[in-house]
Amino acid sequence: MGDLINDFRSYRAKMNEKVLATDAKIIKRVYSLDTLTYQDGVLPAKTKEMLGLATSAVLRCDDCIKYHLEQCYREGVTTDEIMEIFGVACVVGGTIVIPHMRRGVEYWLALCEQGENRE
Repeated sequence: MGDLINDFRSYRAKMNEKVLATDAKIIKRVYSLDTLTYQDGVLPAKTKEMLGLATSAVLRCDDCIKYHLEQCYREGVTTDEIMEIFGVACVVGGTIVIPHMRRGVEYWLALCEQGENRE
């Protein structure tokens, strides 16, 4: 299961580095806005990451789901909370979300199995 996590992290880091090495100002601004969006504000970062997970599932973006699962893990979200988030996503997005939820649950279990420290 560790390869699932390491492969995702390595690819994401490698490609982000390549993208950010360009002069693409709009993309850099989008990346910055994304980072700022998930910081504590009126809503705490934990809540924002759970919202990000639900919306990523509805949009059926496996990379985004993995990213938000990592952030949810770091923020101390529980497995029960993850399952409820996926439940909401399935109701909102329909049964087409189920395959993405399955892959998300696989990734979540790998994170839990790996047992990294939570911040």
